[in-house]
Amino acid sequence: MPGPQQRGPRRPLSVRGSRPAAKLGGNSRLRIGVGRVLLIGALVIAGVKLVQVQGLQAQELSLQAQKQRTTPIDIPAERGSILDRNGNQLAFSIEVRALYILPQRARKNWDDAHKKDEKKYPGTYEDRAREMAKFISSTLGPEVNGEKTDEETVYQQLVKDISYEVLVSEAEPAKAAKIVAKYPAEIGSEYRSKRIYPNGDLASNIIGAANWRQEEKPPTVQGILGLENAQDNVLAGRTGRRVVDTMSGDDTLVIPNTERELVKPQPGKSLELTIDIDTQYAVQRMVSDYTKKSGAKNGSAVVLDSRTGEIVAMANDKTYDPTDFGQASEDQKRNTAVAYSFEPGSVNKIVTAAAAVEYGLFKPDDVLSVPGSIKVADRTIKDAWNHGTVPMSFTGVFAKSSNVGTLIAAQEVGKERYAEMLQKFGLGRRTNSGVPAEEAGQVPPLGQWSGSTFGNLPIGQGLSMTLLQMTGMYQAIANDGVRIPPRLIRAEIGEEGARSEKQRPEGVRVVSPETAKTVRDMFRSVTQSDPRDANQNGTGKQAALPGYQIAGKTGTAQQIDQNCKCYSQSQYWITFAGILPADNPRYVVGIMLDAPTGTPFSGSAAPLFHDIATYLTQRFQVPMSVEQTPFVQLQM
Repeated sequence: MPGPQQRGPRRPLSVRGSRPAAKLGGNSRLRIGVGRVLLIGALVIAGVKLVQVQGLQAQELSLQAQKQRTTPIDIPAERGSILDRNGNQLAFSIEVRALYILPQRARKNWDDAHKKDEKKYPGTYEDRAREMAKFISSTLGPEVNGEKTDEETVYQQLVKDISYEVLVSEAEPAKAAKIVAKYPAEIGSEYRSKRIYPNGDLASNIIGAANWRQEEKPPTVQGILGLENAQDNVLAGRTGRRVVDTMSGDDTLVIPNTERELVKPQPGKSLELTIDIDTQYAVQRMVSDYTKKSGAKNGSAVVLDSRTGEIVAMANDKTYDPTDFGQASEDQKRNTAVAYSFEPGSVNKIVTAAAAVEYGLFKPDDVLSVPGSIKVADRTIKDAWNHGTVPMSFTGVFAKSSNVGTLIAAQEVGKERYAEMLQKFGLGRRTNSGVPAEEAGQVPPLGQWSGSTFGNLPIGQGLSMTLLQMTGMYQAIANDGVRIPPRLIRAEIGEEGARSEKQRPEGVRVVSPETAKTVRDMFRSVTQSDPRDANQNGTGKQAALPGYQIAGKTGTAQQIDQNCKCYSQSQYWITFAGILPADNPRYVVGIMLDAPTGTPFSGSAAPLFHDIATYLTQRFQVPMSVEQTPFVQLQM
């Protein structure tokens, strides 16, 4: 019987397979060869491209890169507000938008898109511009803050053959967003800020003006005049930053809707002033009216809080519109109350009165024998009215504003003590009140006095001061002899209402409390009126206010005649300073009229003080004096 069929030996696994080994090895070599050829070809192509880019096309590609590149742009911070003492806004900023287009780019993009898909992009670019103009005008209205935005005007802007065109500078953000959302490929929106002065020209000489400055780096609202300029660093804040694409090698031509990054700006601080908006309005109106009635070139008034030295009101007859300050004259922009020095006249006699009482030289009831004139060195000084030698009380010398009597008292005080008293009253140097453009005035140093200088200074000539300085002198007497340097800025207010109070300036002791009260009581007689005897009338009786004791002083100072370089006989500064009420001082008012002439109101500023004082008593509910001003014998 045959055995099982015998099989040959098996092949090793390493050589087993379903296909001939020679065929397999040939295919692999083929693939490797093809791969090598492809790799070498790719390298050759890349090399050729690199040579082309870096060599032949380098300039062209560089120009293309310059036409669109990433540019960082600073974002201006929100400007702080300016507020009155009660938080009422005097100046603040609102956010607006400038709408712009890149007309040449917009036309090219539309034409290219139209060629590719006429159905999706129908009509010419002019047709597209008509459609955009209609929508923009209907959204904004025919005019935005003086800029025309009617359909035809906008259309003409859209089709200009230029690279960049601003359609409107101050569009409302919501309306601008609506337009950009409708035409994102064509219309761009740029942040801007607009300064608002809600009260028009109110206190414009103090606040100043600020506006958007496109030429600044970065564009921002910048202070130009007044506090807006002087406190620009505080109000401006710190800029932020955004990243955008710009066109045509010009960093100012931003491609619409390419903002990709934003660093938040830090808002500026707000300033709280000592000004009371209602008082400022009333005083400004009264000063303007009275200046016109008196025929004066300029007029100003200052109201100080007698206890703190804070400026409650500072008004000039000339003001300007801060939103259109370019049309204002230099006279309108000047803050006459601090940027104009003048000779005060008899208002300055309070220095002699205070010194004489302080050094125990005279008492209010002392009687002086006052001649009609007095000689000082080579000068003869007379009183404003003709008289022989008359007996006057020391109080009467100032109530009737006797130059001769004042010089008699000043000579008793002496030059050195008088010069020291001028210094204590703060004359000849700036008050550092915070009011921009403040002048220092001028007081001749003692070492430069001539023989006749001491015949001029006590009667308010030969020295100059600002109205703020003059008012500050009377504040010292009202405040029991302590002069508090006036101030305008009360506090800085940061983010989330963080408040930083300005430090109150240190007071300067001028005279003792007893001297201050004595001088206040003496100067009440300036407003005294006796219908039976004119010799007992004070020079400022029109300043009297029923129910209130008023202490004050009139002043009339001759101006310099430029033709003869001598004192004029027709041009004067008319001044008045008064304390309300004299028995419990709350406010001090200073007034200056520059060369009033030709009207019944030209001779005195006392009626204007009366009007301002009347307002102050009502506005701040000042209690009436407990006692009426006692009658004083002025001339014996």
